[in-house]
Amino acid sequence: MRIKKFTAVFILTALMPACAVNAAQPPSVDAAAAILAEASTGTVLMEENADTPLPPASVTKVMTLLLIYDSEAQGKIKWDDVVTVSEHAASMGGSQIFLEAGEKQTAATLTKAVAIASANDAAVAMAEYIAGSESAFVEMMNERAKGLGMKNTVFKNACGLDTEGHEMSARDISLMSRELITKYPQITEYTTKWQDMITHKTAKGESEFGLTNTNRLIKWYDGATGLKTGSTGNAKYCLSGTAKRDGMELVAVVMGCPEPKLRFKEVMKLLDYGYANYMLLKGEPAGKIVSSVPVLGGTEDSVNAAVAENVSYLAQKGSKKLEYKTDLPENIKAPINAGDELGVITYTCDGEEVGSSKLIAEKTVEKCGFGKNLKEVIKLWFIG
Repeated sequence: MRIKKFTAVFILTALMPACAVNAAQPPSVDAAAAILAEASTGTVLMEENADTPLPPASVTKVMTLLLIYDSEAQGKIKWDDVVTVSEHAASMGGSQIFLEAGEKQTAATLTKAVAIASANDAAVAMAEYIAGSESAFVEMMNERAKGLGMKNTVFKNACGLDTEGHEMSARDISLMSRELITKYPQITEYTTKWQDMITHKTAKGESEFGLTNTNRLIKWYDGATGLKTGSTGNAKYCLSGTAKRDGMELVAVVMGCPEPKLRFKEVMKLLDYGYANYMLLKGEPAGKIVSSVPVLGGTEDSVNAAVAENVSYLAQKGSKKLEYKTDLPENIKAPINAGDELGVITYTCDGEEVGSSKLIAEKTVEKCGFGKNLKEVIKLWFIG
């Protein structure tokens, strides 16, 4: 039987206007490099020298944290694993929690110290636990960077201490920050916490040690979710700052700021620009039934068509509403398996196509027996 197709068009009235109005000029910043991007789509809203390799200082630890969470998700480590601190890890200078060689801490405690207090010793201890050595972990860092398309990054250590050739670009920092907060949003359990406590357990006994977040953004900016500060003699002052408002999460990166407070001021300036001029439009959620398709020769007369993937579009404020159309066959023959592709849903904004998703069968429809087939033939004969 010849398959015909039909197209249906709907207005997403739940979504606020946006799309085609020119946004204000992005602000310039007092930094060696900067970038502003939306997290879910990766859309870049502003950039200055974004591809210039520069020392990143402790912003490096975004990648360290990403690999820690990767390892836990893959079952390579567990949060309650006990990690023994090596002499090498304990010898790290800079920001630290003063771990002692031979001290034992859980992976969760060390990860918390990295995320909140930017602890170099904790970062290296976790690197060694995951990969066997810091150098092997650095190889993992560089490999993960390649996979994310980070073209101007070379890692030389796991914590960001000044080392010749250890460089990243602002764009690359944005890419890895986006990956961390979208793939492992639970990181904000730590990155939004201002103060916490750990307990040192050594041969000398037990003692409490306070952690204070190095990122003042979480106290100064409404909706701030993190993410990581950095400062060394070569890098000056850096920040990968993230915030979430009205369902839209932004990543603002500045590198090489001359003053410590200035990095927070400049990131807040970028975030303000993003929230003042843009909004995130979202398509129908994955799993939502948007139509159905008649089934020929099946145990059911029709099968529901569900959206396969979430689609988001970053739009400028003050434009028309998002629209969508579905493209589905007039009918389909059984059998049909749950998840089979039926068609496509396409989104447009102000007449421009901005995204699409497959439409899939909500459930399985088996091929029916002879009796139902005969009824279908008679039905088609009499009603055409």
